Amino acid sequence: MTHSSVQPPTPLLETRGITKRYGHVEALRGADFTVYPGEVVALLGDNGAGKSTLVKAITGTIQPDEGQVYFEGRPVQMTSPLDARSLGIETVFQDLALVPDMDPAANLFLGREVLRPGLLGRLGVIDRKVMRQRTIEAFTRLGVNIQDPQGKVLGMSGGQRQGVAVARAMVWASKMVLMDEPTAALGVVQSRHVNDLILRVKAQGVAVVLVSHNMQHVFEVADRIEVLRLGQRVAQFRKSETTIEDVVAAMTGLSIPGAA
Repeated sequence: MTHSSVQPPTPLLETRGITKRYGHVEALRGADFTVYPGEVVALLGDNGAGKSTLVKAITGTIQPDEGQVYFEGRPVQMTSPLDARSLGIETVFQDLALVPDMDPAANLFLGREVLRPGLLGRLGVIDRKVMRQRTIEAFTRLGVNIQDPQGKVLGMSGGQRQGVAVARAMVWASKMVLMDEPTAALGVVQSRHVNDLILRVKAQGVAVVLVSHNMQHVFEVADRIEVLRLGQRVAQFRKSETTIEDVVAAMTGLSIPGAA
């Protein structure tokens, strides 16, 4: 007798029972989290719910006290952000982590500079022309509009800086991009651009984890929503089957819906 039930896909990334203590404070108390290939999943929770701590554990910025991170079904040790990068995971941090007095190309290739061919490369001479060319190609592919690709990041608007940071993550991320509050400091139009970027990243088959307080933003782009409260996952929702009210209720603990 055959079963026609379809096996759920293997999660791209999964955390199980992640615990992190800072002295007497438990920032994470056995946090679970799941990301499937090519989806946009929002990680939501009130201030102090443990979102940032979980992102840091996923990206190797901190090491959890207990629990395990799995990537493509295998347990992995994230001892530093380089481990995450080697798996194809890139992060857009809230402060963007850009170098203000460098141009977009130098920021995109920071730590991954392209060297000139031959002897000059062996002497460490950087190929700025190739880097600039690839940067412009990336901006075009992602629809990032930078007026002066050779200008310093310092003189750019918040939306343009966000575009540079997202493009940098996208260029190097083969599997997943984590975005921590990407629209926090942006206006309505700029936030819409970030939404477009997220959907373009998804269209290229790369999963996106979105940490945001902007519920409208989340409901425009997310496929699924996972809610943390007091350091634990308390609800999972399919965006198409839920409402903002349901999500807020789970975040605040007014009720914990038995969400799918």
